[in-house]
Amino acid sequence: MELYQPIGVKPLVYSKDFLNKIICGDCAQMMSFIPENVIDLVVTSPPYDSLRDYNGYNFGFENIAKELFRIIKKGGVIVWIVGDAVINGSETGTSFKQSLFFKKIGLNIHDTMVYAKTNVPFPSLRRYNQSFEYMFVFSKGTPKTFNPIKDRINKTAGMIEENKIRKKDGTIKKSGKLRVTQEVGLRHNIWYYTPGGNNSATDRFARHHPAIFPEKLAEDHILSWSNEGDLVLDPMCGSGTTCKMAKLHNRRFIGVDISEEYCKIAQERIRIGFQYETMHRL
Repeated sequence: MELYQPIGVKPLVYSKDFLNKIICGDCAQMMSFIPENVIDLVVTSPPYDSLRDYNGYNFGFENIAKELFRIIKKGGVIVWIVGDAVINGSETGTSFKQSLFFKKIGLNIHDTMVYAKTNVPFPSLRRYNQSFEYMFVFSKGTPKTFNPIKDRINKTAGMIEENKIRKKDGTIKKSGKLRVTQEVGLRHNIWYYTPGGNNSATDRFARHHPAIFPEKLAEDHILSWSNEGDLVLDPMCGSGTTCKMAKLHNRRFIGVDISEEYCKIAQERIRIGFQYETMHRL
């Protein structure tokens, strides 16, 4: 797997230089080489509110959002994992500003999901401790793919129940149709993970990146919103979590990051980490 350098060092050609590659460069510039309507799924966690130092790099949100809208397919999905800093006693609201901008340029806010963290250190002394980030699911029209994860244990499993609908006036209307409650139901839109170096990644060298999100989180979104052979993009791929999990599940991928250090971590993680995971899943 070759590491490509920013514009000016060598010309880039899609798809030879992009598919199943980690590309080092400004993500908005790199995405400008990608044709319209080719990406099936984006899973990314952008830097926000200077909560981490990503080697001193910044990013221009609006240009990135517009490029994502251009290159994603009709029916494609963008999973945007983001939170808010607290500055001078007030949350910034950056997450909602970004969400509304995506809507303004033509995407649907398909779902506002929550990534709930089961282990949150450094509790606040002035408010309840913040233990989650948003996972906005944007779509270009109606999502073409939804493979729902079914792992929520039903307490009424095996019982016969009647379908009911709550009307606008608050009353409940019975449908007259009976159903047997299944053992497991669809997962709700609050997903629980345990982050941290020992939990987020199986590859120890990936922990040189300051903010790894859990491999399982990326995996669950990839399985939910894409199919085998689909093209998955992470335009700010950091340590390569999304790309690694995409490859593991037989998706094509494109990873972009402006930091050469992080690109090299992502490269090595995909090469070695994928071999490790494959061996242990046999």
